[in-house]
Amino acid sequence: MKLIVGLGNPGPEYAFTPHNAGFLAVDRIAEICDTQFANRRGRAVTVRTRLAGHDVLLAKPETFMNLSGLSVAALLNELELGVEDLIVLYDELAIPLGTLRIRERGSAGGHNGVKSISGVLGTEEWLRVRIGVGKPPLETGREVKAGGTSYLLAPMRKTELAVLDEVLDQAVRAVEAVLTKGVSAAMNEFNRKVEPEN
Repeated sequence: MKLIVGLGNPGPEYAFTPHNAGFLAVDRIAEICDTQFANRRGRAVTVRTRLAGHDVLLAKPETFMNLSGLSVAALLNELELGVEDLIVLYDELAIPLGTLRIRERGSAGGHNGVKSISGVLGTEEWLRVRIGVGKPPLETGREVKAGGTSYLLAPMRKTELAVLDEVLDQAVRAVEAVLTKGVSAAMNEFNRKVEPEN
């Protein structure tokens, strides 16, 4: 079994904010699997299902983002799984909206949910699908930082949600690729830079 965790903040006021991209991604997986989050365990709402022929437990921690690690550790412990069985989906400000990246390990880079998980598990060696929520670069070529916390916790605009919606489908395919083809093949497929069309 694999534990697939989406990160976000509980509560309707956070539902469609950039910081809840992880929640939205596991919601999309549940939708594709024709199931709904109905159980509570390990300080998370969960649902057990099958994805790409594999048994998975989808989870959305009910802790706030900066305590996500407590929920993840409780679920791994309860299910008797190791960090190698964990896939975490979360928002990434350093990646432009409309893209995603799969990584096998890495530092938190200022993301409190990631910091919490690595801190509680005592390792940065766990698989993550980073969903870009950053602003695209301006035509001058200068990268624009999105404005941190105030941006991450503000509701997204309709145009941004439309772009995110497409990436959520990509996130599902990325998780399926990890399950069926392995991490390296999935990274090769999903981490390619998309060249702009001339």
